[in-house]
Amino acid sequence: MTLPNFVSLRPLKNIKPEINAQRSRRPLKDFVNDVNKKQETASVKPPEILYENDDFIAVNKPAGLLTLPDRFDAGLPSLAGLLEKRLGKIFIVHRLDRDTSGLILFAKHEQSHQYFSQLFASRQVEKYYYALVNGQMPEEKGRIDAPLGEHPVRKGKMTVQKKGKSAVTLYEVSERFALYNWLTVQILTGRTHQIRVHMQSCGHPVVMDELYGTAHPVFLSAIKRRYHSGKNQEEERPLLSRLALHAYRLHFPLPSGEHFSLEAPLPRDLQATLTQLRKHGS
Repeated sequence: MTLPNFVSLRPLKNIKPEINAQRSRRPLKDFVNDVNKKQETASVKPPEILYENDDFIAVNKPAGLLTLPDRFDAGLPSLAGLLEKRLGKIFIVHRLDRDTSGLILFAKHEQSHQYFSQLFASRQVEKYYYALVNGQMPEEKGRIDAPLGEHPVRKGKMTVQKKGKSAVTLYEVSERFALYNWLTVQILTGRTHQIRVHMQSCGHPVVMDELYGTAHPVFLSAIKRRYHSGKNQEEERPLLSRLALHAYRLHFPLPSGEHFSLEAPLPRDLQATLTQLRKHGS
């Protein structure tokens, strides 16, 4: 199969969620639920478009936003839904967890969908992440080769299982701090929650991973000596209060045979956390 040559970048207007209100005789509770959903949708910031051509679009997904519409609650905002309101039909080639931020790619027509789906399925796409993990990794570099399967009791959770699907994760410690390590991670497979489960399995779960670790936010007071809160500050705000996992790079071949790379910059909360760790976290 061949795919037309990728064309140059062209601008895309900001994507804004649309809200349609209809009058009908319905219970007050339904109206309240609709208002809450609309407020949640309206609060979603337009995602950052990293690259677009006639074949695909690459987006920097914010943490907390679903990749696909929720199967049980179509009113929840999703990245695919926002993009389709602007572009029409798009095609899914891979996914990111709701709480993971970073680079994600969508095909814009059936032919490119087939091409990219084949690339991901045959593991020709190199996928890199940044992760802030708890504690000190024992080695500067490592390989975690541990099959994963669904948790026998808890739906939506994965575990290391001997008879699970093959899952391989490579990591390198980029920076060490007193309480945390900043990792560069490459996944050679693409299993659900792969990095999160593998980090938990070696005793160093990703920071703020409520499902596989602990939901302890990162506070400046925990890393800065002689920390003093402001006089008018009643409660300290966390530096980071979401999963510390960011998909930052994809590298893949084009139909022409050339190789193409895309990168997603760190979001503000992760960048601010790193800045403070570099100042006070040693």
